[in-house]
Parts: sequence; C-alpha cells; structure tokens
Amino acid sequence: MSEPPEFLTPEDLIDLYRIGLFPMAESADDQGFSIVEPRVRALLPVDNLHIPSRLKRTVRQHPFEVRTDTAFADVIEGCATARPETWINHDIRSLFIELHQHGIAHSVECWKEGELVGGLYGLALGQVFCGESMFSRATDASKIALIHLCARLKAGGFKLLDAQFHNPHLDQFGVYQMPQSEYTANLMRLRDNPADFKLEGKSAAALLAAYLSA
Repeated sequence: MSEPPEFLTPEDLIDLYRIGLFPMAESADDQGFSIVEPRVRALLPVDNLHIPSRLKRTVRQHPFEVRTDTAFADVIEGCATARPETWINHDIRSLFIELHQHGIAHSVECWKEGELVGGLYGLALGQVFCGESMFSRATDASKIALIHLCARLKAGGFKLLDAQFHNPHLDQFGVYQMPQSEYTANLMRLRDNPADFKLEGKSAAALLAAYLSA
C-alpha cells in the first residue's frame, strides 16, 4: 500500500486504475485512503460465470426489477453501510460519484416494490470492468445483480471482470486468480479497446435470457 497525493481528482483515480491500482480506506471515518497493489488478483469469468443450480432457478423467476445507473449514489452508500467494517469512506464515495457522472462508474441495481434491495458498482476501462463492492438487503439480491452484470458485460464486449481480492463468497461463481503482473499485462492490452456497458435498447431480461442460454 502507498499513500495517495493529498488531493486526488477523478482523473487521477482513473490513471491509478489504468495501471492496476485501486483505493482503500481503513474505515468509513478514515481521512483519505491508501493505494493498493495486491500481489495476486482475483477475477470472475465474464463469459461463463458459474451459477449454482438453485440460484439459476431463482434468477429465471425474475424476483427483482433490475436497473442500471439509476441510483448510483444509493448503491455505493448501501455498499459502504452494509457491514460495520468498510473500506469505502467519504472521499472514495465522492470520487466514484464524480466518475459515474462522467459515465465511467456504473451500478447494477435490484429493486423490489420500488425499494432498492441490493446491487453493486464498479468502473469500466475499455474491455475491463473493475468490480468494487456489492450489498444485499433481500435474499440473493447482490448475487442476482452479479449475474446481470456478467450478462451485460458479455453482450457489451468486456473481457475481464476484476474482483480485486479472493473471498470465499466468490468461490461459488468460479473466481480465479492470477499474479498482479499478469493482470496488469492483460489490463494494458484491453484498457483502450471499445466496449459498451449501457447497451441502449436492450433490456436486462433480454440480456439475461441470452446469457443463460449460451
């Protein structure tokens, strides 16, 4: 870890992600944050995310309305407050909200009866999506958001889904790891290639159906 400059702009943050680094605070109340470069990087397979049978049945029942980029600030707030220990502080939230306003950071959201019940957020760098965090206030909401994210990424031409660190929760989805040097080499190769996250005119349900039938 290293300390960032005293004042970091959204453009500075993008530059850090473009070389394989990312920010983490010690706690929600932390002033500032550190810049992290792990030795090993965790990733999720975009094209063939492993979906457990029970979860596949659930997602096909469409228990939530899935939206993208309609409540980004609420999603990052949900991620920051989902558990007592968090690495998302005020500075990180502010920077990512600015990146969202510039069309670089995105959210996938699960809604139930007009209430946001789960979701995730991250940022797009060419054909790489850097997943940041997820939260759930209803059973399977964050997992279903992840499946919808992969459906969108595959259709949009993304090649890598960065999960930063391995954790046991991701094992069920087929998480894999590679040395940081290999991740960075892939990032350099893909970060300027065109990809489309928004996929205007394509519904979440249609993207999901195509993904599950592939």
